[in-house]
Amino acid sequence: MPHDEFGTYTKEISLMPSTIETVDGAMFDWLEGLDMHATTNKGWKGVPSIWVSAERAYQIKNNQELRDENGILKLPLVTLSRMSIDKDPTFKGVAWAHIPPYNDYKGGAITVARVINQDKTSNFKNAFSHRKHPSDGHGQLNFPSKTNLTVYNTYSMPIPTYISVMYSVGIRAEYQQQINEILTPFITKTGQINNFFINKEGHKFEGFIQQGFAQGNNAVNLGEGERMYDTTVNIRILAYLLGEGKNAERPKVTVRENAVQIVQMRERAGLSEIPDHIDPTVSDRLSKKGFYRE
Repeated sequence: MPHDEFGTYTKEISLMPSTIETVDGAMFDWLEGLDMHATTNKGWKGVPSIWVSAERAYQIKNNQELRDENGILKLPLVTLSRMSIDKDPTFKGVAWAHIPPYNDYKGGAITVARVINQDKTSNFKNAFSHRKHPSDGHGQLNFPSKTNLTVYNTYSMPIPTYISVMYSVGIRAEYQQQINEILTPFITKTGQINNFFINKEGHKFEGFIQQGFAQGNNAVNLGEGERMYDTTVNIRILAYLLGEGKNAERPKVTVRENAVQIVQMRERAGLSEIPDHIDPTVSDRLSKKGFYRE
């Protein structure tokens, strides 16, 4: 495991972009993770969860068990749909202030990591040790020396944009008992509070189950139509987006290297100077031949 000069061990964490699809996927995974079951005429059976935005042709081909031979959905069933997305300036997460990105082609706004570039740092260290000078260099490669010529890789990412996403979970069944069995986990899963957390690709979002559970059914109607029970559970997710997705012009993660040494070259021949490394006898002969001006 790599570590820095302070002996602190570092751990590599993959930073995936957070998009609207990431939030949708996290919410759907949480819904499927409830593993809801209900009593049917065939015993204790699992209740499928579907995302209602998919086309009907795709739903029929993807899972043929959702519908009967007449193309009608089999009940009980749980559906998930996204109702709205709000960008509220008053809703702030970890990053409270707006941090604009760097004004260059790389971008990046928030520094997330800073590690030593081993290859380039070793090149500077070796060059310093190999330099033959009585006060610092030793003329040997890889000789231990104390220098500040350390190259760091600084990783930065765009500032998160916080949003509030409202989802609607629809529970549809033919019997009141099935509604009661499916609805109970939404009420009791979080205990006395209404918040929970969802995860997707290393991102974590907080959700809140709204207090009211709207119930709509036609049981009170004594007509000849099919009896249907329908309950809606509204869930609010506090999420964040990173970057602009596939429309982004800049990279998702920016890597920058620091400058460790500023060197200004001198034109000794133009200034009529004799290099220090030339033997004095050689410099005298060069001066007599006109290589150096007095």
